[in-house]
Amino acid sequence: MKAEISWHCHYQKHKPTFCRIIKKKSVEEFKPDPYIATVLNCAFWVFYGLPFVHPHSVLVVTINAVGLVFEFVYLTIFYIYATNKGRKKLLLLLLLEAILFAAVALVTLLVLHGTTKRSLVVGVLCDIFNVMMYVSPLTIMAKVIKTKSVEYMPFWLSLANFLNGVCWTSYALFHPFDIYVLISNGIGACSGLIQLILYACYCSCNNGVKNGDGDDTVSTKDVQLATAKGRTRVEV
Repeated sequence: MKAEISWHCHYQKHKPTFCRIIKKKSVEEFKPDPYIATVLNCAFWVFYGLPFVHPHSVLVVTINAVGLVFEFVYLTIFYIYATNKGRKKLLLLLLLEAILFAAVALVTLLVLHGTTKRSLVVGVLCDIFNVMMYVSPLTIMAKVIKTKSVEYMPFWLSLANFLNGVCWTSYALFHPFDIYVLISNGIGACSGLIQLILYACYCSCNNGVKNGDGDDTVSTKDVQLATAKGRTRVEV
C-alpha cells in the first residue's frame, strides 16, 4: 500500500507542471532543480537497496527505479522546451551527477567490504541527496515571497513531497527499522509542510491573476467593477 501511494505521489507531483510546459511550449520560470536533484536521489537509493549494499530492500529499489524513469522523462520534456542556456545548464548538471555517482559506486564496491560499511556510507549519501530533493522546491521561495505569488511553486509538488515523506517515514519505522530512510524522509515531511504553509500564505494573492494552467483570468470582483463602470443603458 505504501509503495502504491509513494509511486502515485511521485507521478502526480510533477504532472501539472509538465502539462503546462507542453501546453505553453516553454519552461517559463520553472526551475529544473527539483528534477535534477531527484534523479541523483533515486539513483543513489536504487544503489543503496541492492543486495550487496543493503539487503532486504526490494521496495526501495523498485520504487526508486520507477521514479528514476519518470524523472528522465520529465527532464527530456524540460530539455525540449528550455532555452539554449537552460539546456546547457541541464546537461552540465546531469554530467556532474553521473561522474559523482560513478565515483561513489566504484569506491563502495572496490574499497568498502561488507554490507554494514557499504550501508553506512551509501545510506549517509542517500540522506544528503534525499534532503536536497525535498528542499529543492524551496529555491523558489524567495521569488514567492518577493512577488507574493505561488505561480512557480506548484502546489502538487509540495503536497506530494509532504505525503511521500510521511509514507517513507512510516515505512522506516515499521518495516524493519531503517535509520537512513527515517532521517531524510522525516526532514522531507517537515520540508513539505513548510512549503504547504508558504503556499497557503500566498495562494490567495494569485486569485484572479492566473489559473492553474497559467492562463490570464479575471476575478469576480474585477468583473463586477468593470461591469459597473462600463454599463450602458439601451433604450428602445
